[in-house]
Amino acid sequence: MDLAKVLAQLRRELADLDAAIASLEQLPQARPRRGYASKAQTQTSHEDPVSMAAPVQANDSNRDSA
Repeated sequence: MDLAKVLAQLRRELADLDAAIASLEQLPQARPRRGYASKAQTQTSHEDPVSMAAPVQANDSNRDSA
């Protein structure tokens, strides 16, 4: 068993574990916070979806008269 190879592999594994730990520590910061939306997010257009729909015609000429 070559001690130098074992140490080199353990150092690589340590570097991989450090990278994994660092990325996992960043996860809670990346998720959006729970609660009410900020004022900037609520200032979007709140138009009535009914008023944006196509107007409904009283006499539908596409219906069959039979």
